Amino acid sequence: MTQNMETNSNRSNAWIPWAFVLLWSTGFIGAKLGLPFIGPFTFLAIRMGLTLLCFGALIACFRPAWPDLAAARHQWACGAMLHGLYLGASFAGIKLAVPAGITALIVGLQPILTAVLSWLMGEQRLSRMQWLGLATGFGGALLVVLGGKGLQLGANPGLWLTALALCAITAGTLYQKRFGQGVHPLTGAFHQYLAAFLITGALALGLERGDPVHWNGQLALALGWSVLALSVLAILLLMRMLKDGEVSKVASYFYLTPGLAAVQAWWLFDEQLSLLAVAGMLLAALGVALVLQRLRWRR
Repeated sequence: MTQNMETNSNRSNAWIPWAFVLLWSTGFIGAKLGLPFIGPFTFLAIRMGLTLLCFGALIACFRPAWPDLAAARHQWACGAMLHGLYLGASFAGIKLAVPAGITALIVGLQPILTAVLSWLMGEQRLSRMQWLGLATGFGGALLVVLGGKGLQLGANPGLWLTALALCAITAGTLYQKRFGQGVHPLTGAFHQYLAAFLITGALALGLERGDPVHWNGQLALALGWSVLALSVLAILLLMRMLKDGEVSKVASYFYLTPGLAAVQAWWLFDEQLSLLAVAGMLLAALGVALVLQRLRWRR
């Protein structure tokens, strides 16, 4: 009977990963929607401040334990990389006209880079199929860039910022895996967003002070969606996935994000991708899927 109850519970929660992926894929679309009217770091500073208020309210309701100073410092480091540098570099790249679909594709290679670094640090072994996946994913990313705006994109500093975002989210993921465990998700997220708020706020004051902010309904929608749907709801869904024992499956859903983001960007902003770019996107998704076989393979 217990086994049947667990099976029914898993079936009833089957929608959660798909809802998470759909929400997560809209992150770059929200940036594209709001950034014409505001600087990227100002946008993020406001977003992080509002997110802190939301998590503060959740903490007041559920009253989880706060981490000690040593654990909090690790959360600050994670937040600086995962929310501050990663989002800051991504948004700055989009502000410099890197298409949202290409941004999502490049950052979506994070599981591949994480796998390579884990292999170099001796934390895991990669099979031949996984090495094939690495080569396939890299080739797909190259085709997407060349099929999007080609050499014009290569000369755009925004592309290098997007690459920096990829490195930041990879480093943050590895750091959190090694040093950020054992903290309640709500208080851990609060500390992470606090660090991100301080970083993006400092960048906004240093680089965007005096830049006009054109408040309108589109910007308000972008901010509201980014805070409630992404920083709060998507993170809570991710927590639920982890709580339900989905650790070995969570990463396998991320490779769907670039394709969804590209379709949304095409629909909302008419971002055109050539057949070469579409083929590259499918190739990159296949490459990440091959690398992520390690998750099922190690169970």
